[in-house]
Amino acid sequence: MDDDGVWRNGRLVSTWSELCSEGPIVGEIRYRHAPTQEPDENGQGDVHVDFCVAAHRAVVDVDPLLGLVRVVRIDTAQDVGKALNPMQVIGQIEGGIAQGFGMAVMEELILDNGVIKNPTFTDYLLPTIEDMPPVEAVIVEQPSSWGPFGAKGFSELPSISSAAAVAAAVREATGKPVTRLPIHPEDIADIR
Repeated sequence: MDDDGVWRNGRLVSTWSELCSEGPIVGEIRYRHAPTQEPDENGQGDVHVDFCVAAHRAVVDVDPLLGLVRVVRIDTAQDVGKALNPMQVIGQIEGGIAQGFGMAVMEELILDNGVIKNPTFTDYLLPTIEDMPPVEAVIVEQPSSWGPFGAKGFSELPSISSAAAVAAAVREATGKPVTRLPIHPEDIADIR
């Protein structure tokens, strides 16, 4: 099958118009996770079904005197296998980037002797649409060998690598080691 219709032995046997002329076609397919194996003594082996790949770039403005960070933009290119619904894919990537952005600059659970000191969303800051920098997401399609129509799982990845991109940008801008998230002003301020 492709966008033209159904093929057999290199010959188009039925177009989509012909197939759908009698009404909708209903089918059911069940996908199961492909088998994996324990890694060998060198950590190698068939340990995962498919790998997701993404690259993130963050652009930041830093006030080194006050230790303030403003994320100007975050860009990404991400392999999603096959984007079955491209608009939904972009939405998932943007949502993951929002989580990573929050982890990098604002979200922090404060504990004191096992007691949460910021238990409400009044005290625990989450990014809103007003906080988010512009995001450009490029979808890369390298189809999976087993997923439905070549799709891969992809929506957790941007929350991990976007936070790392923000930390790397702050580290590059300040020359200071960024060893924790969220980044606090005292982590990067030039204290003289």
